[in-house]
Amino acid sequence: MLLNLLVLGLVQLVGQPVDFSLTLIFPLGISATISAILGYGIVPLLRRLKTGQIIQEDGPQAHLTKAGTPTMGGIFFIPVGVIVALVWTNFDPAVIAVSGVTLAYLGIGWIDDWQILRQQSNKGISPWGKLILQIVIAIGFCFWVFQSQPSSITDVTLPGNLILHLGLFFWLIAGFVLVAESNATNLTDGVDGLAAGNGSLAFLGLGVLVGSDNSGLMIFCACLSGGCLGFVVHNRNPAKVFMGDTGSLALGGSLGAVGILSGNLWELFIISGIFFVESLSVIAQVVYYKATKGPDGQGKRLLKMAPLHHHLELSGWAETKIVGTFYLVNAGLAVLAVVLT
Repeated sequence: MLLNLLVLGLVQLVGQPVDFSLTLIFPLGISATISAILGYGIVPLLRRLKTGQIIQEDGPQAHLTKAGTPTMGGIFFIPVGVIVALVWTNFDPAVIAVSGVTLAYLGIGWIDDWQILRQQSNKGISPWGKLILQIVIAIGFCFWVFQSQPSSITDVTLPGNLILHLGLFFWLIAGFVLVAESNATNLTDGVDGLAAGNGSLAFLGLGVLVGSDNSGLMIFCACLSGGCLGFVVHNRNPAKVFMGDTGSLALGGSLGAVGILSGNLWELFIISGIFFVESLSVIAQVVYYKATKGPDGQGKRLLKMAPLHHHLELSGWAETKIVGTFYLVNAGLAVLAVVLT
């Protein structure tokens, strides 16, 4: 009910008729329902297959109790959203394209998760190997957009109707956004329900923004939002399953792909504010540590632990408080992006 009210509020801000919201609510609800129901069968299966999460010993000590919780949950809620979107839009070309990116990033995440489980360590694909695969997919998607979309796709509109004609520079930004968004979402997936819930809100806001120009991408966003929402049923605290890199890389990749194809890079930056701050906290922590490193090889830390959600945990915040606060901030950012459009 609260999500429906948020949809109605957002579409009214955009100035669309109420019927416009129904095209978001129906596919969202169907995807959420299928994802939630499917989870009751998939989660026990993942447990029987012994896909238990390997918990980092240098992470928050409270997380050690989560060892053995099934991971790779992205293998069911991401495909649910993709399939419902493809069928609902009668295989719209734009939806096929962003679905391809989503499943490709899911594949990278699955390989990484599988390697971690196979080796029973926290080492999956090497960071460079993962990055190269992400870049290759980003290049392929950007090339398709370049070939299939009008040249105006490289124009980015900022608040105040300020238009930046980026030309070829747009493609460098687009490739960076796709890779950065997937990694940012991955970093955010560290507390029960955090990445899935914020992903649902981000897709919802982006769906409202793109709806007036591309109904296919709007449906895709609604379906992925619903898939995330259905997954939260099983991922909320205490989580019965984690999405793993299988889910988090796919979520970020799909958000980036929709933002690029719809020409909403600036709005995507606002909507992804939570993911951006989480990434920035990691970068700031690493840079500050190296900059303050003394003769003993030890540096100082800005945060008790990065990303930000771990710092808040170690500062005494309960997981539910962190998640609830981040949800509220993300919902506010979605509204802000709509208002500024």
